[in-house]
Amino acid sequence: MILVAGGSGMLGARVVARLTARKLGVRVMTRDPSRVGTSPYLQHELVELVAGDVRDAAAVARAATGVTTIISAVHGFAGPGVSSPEAVDWQGNANLIHAAQTNGVEHFVLMSVIGASATHPMSLFRMKQRAEDALRSSGVPWTIIRASAFMELWTKILGDPLIATGKTVIFGRGINPINFVSVRDVAQFIELAAVDPAMRGVVVDAGGQNVSFTEFVETIKHESGRQGAVRHVPLPMMRVASIVMRAINPVLARQIQGGVVMDTTDMTVSGVDRARYPAIPVTALADVVRQSFASGFAPQTA
Repeated sequence: MILVAGGSGMLGARVVARLTARKLGVRVMTRDPSRVGTSPYLQHELVELVAGDVRDAAAVARAATGVTTIISAVHGFAGPGVSSPEAVDWQGNANLIHAAQTNGVEHFVLMSVIGASATHPMSLFRMKQRAEDALRSSGVPWTIIRASAFMELWTKILGDPLIATGKTVIFGRGINPINFVSVRDVAQFIELAAVDPAMRGVVVDAGGQNVSFTEFVETIKHESGRQGAVRHVPLPMMRVASIVMRAINPVLARQIQGGVVMDTTDMTVSGVDRARYPAIPVTALADVVRQSFASGFAPQTA
């Protein structure tokens, strides 16, 4: 049995689908069981649902009982009911790692981010690094898959308003190259890590395509055949808002700060790690956008 924490999310649900396609039993731990019923990826007789929050050590311990592999696909950057990266990406993963140790789990696959660092300006990256360090020192056999920004998520963020209203917003200048990767590619890496013993003790930077936000929006326009206006939020305004909003709306403050970082730091990825795994093709942004538009431009969120 494989436990997938965050198994009803954008990435986790796709991982579950790939594992059940291999006839593997999967236990999905999710804070929101209602999402399971609406996800096309989770409707399978081999899927077992466990309601629980990774921030709850007792719930994690119950979910981890009798499993051989734990896959952590959780994140606390944003989303309904999310507290913080400190609570989810650090403490939640710490609870999962402890449960793996206690239950004699044979393998732990951690979903992290490219650029994770103890000194990164974003707390998500700092907490992912902290979780990586804890996993490496846990004694549990591990694999770490790091990803860049998800194409599907940003297609929704930038594309949905453009299609619906003819307008969209770019936070910052929009000229800084950023690496984006398809969720489907990352799911394949996690699947490979779960079934291939050679992946143990390996860290993979699962990057994709380097494009700016301006190029991203132009791709959406080209593939959808729709035009529209683009408004830019100035960097000075973003910097002030990220500070002011901390006490009012910390989730929004983190998102705004993330926008500042994405617009001002090197967010590119070389693609060297991807070249080592030629069986997993690099999905192009245009393909992701085209698929989203073909399905009514409502990218799957679960």
